[in-house]
Amino acid sequence: MTTKADDDAGLTVRVAPSISAIAAADWDACANPQGAAQEPQPAAQAAPATDSRDSPFRAPDDDPACAAGTKAALESASQHDSHNPFISHAFLSALEESGAVGGRTGWTPLHLAVEGPDGAVRAVAPCYGKSHSLGEYVFDHGWADAFERAGGQYYPKLQVSVPFTPATGRRLLARPGPGAEAARHGLVAGLRALRREIDASSAHVTFLPQDEWRFLGEEGFLLRTDRQFHWPNEGYGSFEDFLGALAARKRKAIRRERRDALGPGITVEPLTGGDITEAHWDAFFDFYQETGSRKWGRPYLPRAFFSLVGERMADRILLVMARRGGRYIAGALNFIGANTLYGRNWGAVEHHPFLHFELCYYQAMDFAIRRGIARVEAGAQGEHKLARGYKPALTYSAHDIGHPGLRRAVADYLARERVAIEAEMDALADELPYRQDGPGGA
Repeated sequence: MTTKADDDAGLTVRVAPSISAIAAADWDACANPQGAAQEPQPAAQAAPATDSRDSPFRAPDDDPACAAGTKAALESASQHDSHNPFISHAFLSALEESGAVGGRTGWTPLHLAVEGPDGAVRAVAPCYGKSHSLGEYVFDHGWADAFERAGGQYYPKLQVSVPFTPATGRRLLARPGPGAEAARHGLVAGLRALRREIDASSAHVTFLPQDEWRFLGEEGFLLRTDRQFHWPNEGYGSFEDFLGALAARKRKAIRRERRDALGPGITVEPLTGGDITEAHWDAFFDFYQETGSRKWGRPYLPRAFFSLVGERMADRILLVMARRGGRYIAGALNFIGANTLYGRNWGAVEHHPFLHFELCYYQAMDFAIRRGIARVEAGAQGEHKLARGYKPALTYSAHDIGHPGLRRAVADYLARERVAIEAEMDALADELPYRQDGPGGA
């Protein structure tokens, strides 16, 4: 399918049934343009995609979602990582080639590409047709159930996101330059045209940065907030410096946890780049399978995925492995951005007190301090992270819903939910473990 996106600018939008249909250089010049050529090169050939734009709806000025965030919320600029590994062609293609998405997974690749009159790719968006709501971490099961009880059909829907990855990052990936704004509008027009073309109930853009969220609000999307816990590196010279910023009781508790985690003869190996071998991935996959099957029933990522990302982006990976008695017993997988260390998956075949905290949180924080990385994002959920120095941070999603009745019901729900999230953020900020007179104090 192909559709006009902007007649004045000569832009068209196509839908790619696989990320392999978009050249890696074109995708990455839009997704992670740092160091990439700013001017796009004409495409060798086009392919197929979608139609026009709905009339815009502007979010009301007095909506709490459009006001400034609470004191604990991240500023929009801090949510932009100049290199985000998850929106790279390498990561997304590993998901497809390993079979984590596509086929009968319920994640059908329908990536959007905006092209100029010369065929050059101006913008892209990672988009999927969904037949369920699993693996998204922005929960709309209640919306689906209510709509279907009323006689509607919620699936298929469209999801603009990185599958199985609750990490903030750009979603409307426009190549920098004078035409970037028109290209972003083209992505929105293409997404709406595709929604109509496949008779999807809705389109959802999740874990996007605040500026894109506001932009989509102006385009008529419904706005949603949620919260995670992120650790800010306040320029610490060492982990001990970080501990010095905490209240004495919390400082002692963390020291005790780290000591107890390694007490039973456990050693920790942080690995990155060429130090990560297939044997490490074999062991880690066993951990992932064992822990994932207990939590979700069936883990999302197949074994081949880990080999592919290990081959294509090893320098963007931190794999923290724990060993006891000559064998690996647990591990945590992180991805390295320009400004952020992203904690992703964890697993264990032996369970020891505080080992999860050591591998997933403290080792990540220690690595960020040594590398001068500004922030650690440790994934969804987990109020237990507060006591370990992680601060509440807003996350954002935007939702385009076709049916007027469902749209009204969801809009009412989201208005109330945003107020509740704001109140929760303020309450959580009061529970931080930092000294009131220290560098991490409130």
